Amino acid sequence: MTEATHSSETDALDPRHAFDNRSDWVRMQTLVWLRWIAVTGQVISVVVATEALDLDLETGLIWAAIGAAVITNLMATLVFPENRRLSEAELAATLGFDMLQLWMLLVLTGGLHNPFALFVLAQVAIAALALSSRLAYLLCGLAILLWTALAFFYLPLTTVSGEVLQLPPIFVVGFWTAIVIAILFQGAYAHRVTAELTAMSDALTATQMALSREQKLTDLGGVVAAAAHELGTPLATITLVAGELIEDTDNDDTRADARLIREQAERCRVILREMGRAGKQDEHVKIAPLVAVVEEAANPHRARGVEVVIETIAQDDAPQPSIARRPDVIHGLRNLVQNAVDFAAETVRIEVSWSADEVAVRISDDGPGYAPDALPRLGDPFLRKRPEGAPVGANRRAYEGMGLGLFIAKTLLERSGAELAFANGRSGGAVAHAAWRRADIAVATDRVPLGENRPTA
Repeated sequence: MTEATHSSETDALDPRHAFDNRSDWVRMQTLVWLRWIAVTGQVISVVVATEALDLDLETGLIWAAIGAAVITNLMATLVFPENRRLSEAELAATLGFDMLQLWMLLVLTGGLHNPFALFVLAQVAIAALALSSRLAYLLCGLAILLWTALAFFYLPLTTVSGEVLQLPPIFVVGFWTAIVIAILFQGAYAHRVTAELTAMSDALTATQMALSREQKLTDLGGVVAAAAHELGTPLATITLVAGELIEDTDNDDTRADARLIREQAERCRVILREMGRAGKQDEHVKIAPLVAVVEEAANPHRARGVEVVIETIAQDDAPQPSIARRPDVIHGLRNLVQNAVDFAAETVRIEVSWSADEVAVRISDDGPGYAPDALPRLGDPFLRKRPEGAPVGANRRAYEGMGLGLFIAKTLLERSGAELAFANGRSGGAVAHAAWRRADIAVATDRVPLGENRPTA
């Protein structure tokens, strides 16, 4: 993967850009139905106000404002298909129109003296949930501007007898203040929560993809082992028959052809035998000593210009545990090692320890360490792992991600029962510590027959 490709992928998952990839998410039909509900409520409100409450309203202008919403809805229904999805700009324009239509109705029905002025929060909420920060804040600013104007420009609510219905000035100021605060708070809070949920969903998807890839590689090894096993018998037969042809024929050309067939068959057997060793899926290969699994996780990063040192510590004279070669454990440890190698100056140290009750892996490096203000949030997705500008070795490529690797490692290892902790070492550098209860990860390896290999077909 090239650096440009990696950068584009991580940028796409950055929560700061969480809404940039969500265009065409909202169907026009959804907003059409919401607008029909709003129009129905407006019609009922006008009828009740004029017939039951005896209010003297400018019904002609009011019906014109409601009619504008009806015409817009009919045009959207007739012109566009039901499955049409709105782009970000179209959604912003639609919400802006609804906001202006509601504002016009409030201008004709008392302004901030009308309790239905709170309904602007509906458009604000949709904008915060579905639009980018720029457009969401633009609509929130428009709402504040329009609802501020309602305090000065409106037709008062009057009854048929001429009585003016209005709130005391102090209540109008309080109502305006409450609406402005609600717009700001709801817009910012809903937008932030939705961005985090979107980012977390993307991160979990990336985690599942990583685990699925690791599982596919493991399964591929089983297929290779099965192929090597199944093809061994026919290749042995070809070798035997070729040998008999060499002994039985007097023709030099035939003997040379038979000898070539035997050599090539033997070559195929050697190749398959090596492939079978790499992908063998016998039961005893699925279980390995703890240190062997850690070495398997670290091996891909040994050739990146940093020395990777593995040390073992046995406590209480406990024997080294054997664990299942689980893809989630291997991939999680591999991500922690990668993170250490990315920022190490010269050495990454992996301490593998075990006791009668606990198994632990401690990965430390001699790099700049974690940013102190980021330590409490390490393991969250899309958090920069180290301070910007941290030195990186010249013999390897730096990964500029936003903490997705640590999130994947944390998620996968915690699924296996591990407890993770991140810290800075006393002499500098970063430390990642994963610990399991021995009973949760160790596998009993009593010397009993393991049985035949399972068929792959």
